[in-house]
Parts: sequence; C-alpha cells; structure tokens
Amino acid sequence: MAKKLLFHLDTDPMPSVFDTVVAYDGGADHVHGYGGVTTENVTPLVAGTIFTRGDKKNSAIFVSGSNMQAGEELFEAVKRQFFGDFRVSIMIDSNGSNTTAAAMVALLAKEIPLKGKRAVILAGTGPVGQRGGVMMAQEGAEVILTSRKVDRAQAACYAMNKAFGVNMTAAAAADKASTADLLEGTHIVLATGAAGIELMSEDMWKNHPSIVALSDANATPPLGIQGVKAKDKAENRNGKLCWGALGVGNLKLNLHRRCIGKLFEANNQVFDAPQIYALAKEMVGTV
Repeated sequence: MAKKLLFHLDTDPMPSVFDTVVAYDGGADHVHGYGGVTTENVTPLVAGTIFTRGDKKNSAIFVSGSNMQAGEELFEAVKRQFFGDFRVSIMIDSNGSNTTAAAMVALLAKEIPLKGKRAVILAGTGPVGQRGGVMMAQEGAEVILTSRKVDRAQAACYAMNKAFGVNMTAAAAADKASTADLLEGTHIVLATGAAGIELMSEDMWKNHPSIVALSDANATPPLGIQGVKAKDKAENRNGKLCWGALGVGNLKLNLHRRCIGKLFEANNQVFDAPQIYALAKEMVGTV
C-alpha cells in the first residue's frame, strides 16, 4: 500500500514541531518538513509532489507558519501550479488560525444562535481573530474587530471583508474605558490576543446586561478574559457561557487531525477557513 506523504511547507525558518506531531496523529505515514518556504522557492517542491505518483491522493501539502499573510500568499502560489489532474490536496493553518477559530466559533454556534448577535473580538487583528471574525460574520453576527490602534483593525477588516465577502467593522479598544464602550449592547466577546495579556477584567462582564457568552484563546496566565478559566467548556459563570483555551483546544486538535486525514481521501481537496469551519460544525453536531 502506498505511503501517505505530507509535505509540510512552513514560512518560518524551522518547520513547526506542533504541526508535525498533529500530522502524524492525523494519519500521515511520513511528514517532510521544509522551513523558510516562500512564493519564490516553492516551485520545485510542488513539482516534486504532483509529478511523481500516479495515485496522487496519497500525497498532500500543508502550509503553516506564524505569518498568516505569508502563508496565504504561499498557499495561493502552490495552487497556481496545479492543473488538470496534476494536483494534490492542500490545507492552510498558519499559526493555527483556521482550526482554532473554527473550533471557537463552532462551539459557540452549538449553544447560541449567532445570527443577529453583536460580537466583539478583542485584539482581533491576529490570525485567529481575523478568521474567527469571518466565521462569525458568515453566521450572520454583527462583528466588531478591535485593536489598540484603529488603523490596524481597519486593515484587517478590509482584507478579510474583501477575501471572504463579509462586512466586519473596525474599532479601537485601547484601554478599559474604550473597551467598556464597545461592550454596550454586545452579546458575545472573543479574546484572541497575544499570550499572557489581559484584555478584559472580570468586573467588565460579570454583571453585564447583554453579554451571554465569552471565549478566550489564551491559555497563558494572565488569561485574556479575567474570570474565565482555561478549562472552561460552556461553563456557566455569572449567567454567561464561558470557553477557555483548553476547553476549545480538544476540538481544535481533533479538527486538525481530522483535516489531515481527509487530505488523503482524494487529490483535489482544499482546506481553508470555510472548509475547516464546515468540518468543525459537523464534528460538534450543528449541521
């Protein structure tokens, strides 16, 4: 039987160990990692993947790295080299953005109808915040993507709105006062900032009249939302449903593994944000 070969193309200098481990756990027989891959040097790697086997479904490409923009550009560069049946299945999960965001939003959607809800994504200009915002918007939520500087939030909204046909809006959450103003009338809060940075104190949400759910992507103390615990999974705290990073992490890891396995079912599959989110919803039973 042909071995399942996954070619891991990482935009960072060293291929991610995390992504390598999950690839094996997802069913790859061999993972070949390449670091420092760019749109300029990727051509021979793709050529070697698509021209060497008759049964191409047993080869696949995974794109990762800490820079989502670089990952997206590499992802598109790889796909441009495919033609006819000379293609393999491909997945992108730069910085874990697609799988983490999909797990966060799918778990929310399982418990709460998202359509018509106002959702604020704190520190939302990173990979997880941007993709989570897209998924929330596609579910019909009114999404406000925040950053300490409004121009960064505007740039992120422009890029995601253009790429995915959604309508997120930008706002500045520079301090406690501006964040509190944004929370007025808000139903859902996602915190997707850097590790170890508190974005929201417990007093800001504990007795808030409109907030019904909170989800925090940060597992490193101090957490992004004070009062939410890392292991929370739809935990009711002060009448609000709460998810912590570890509470989301189990689905995130299982989703990542499932996507890897599916890459080897055919040679023409593409796993980007929409496909990964659809699979996450299937896994939590919301489709």
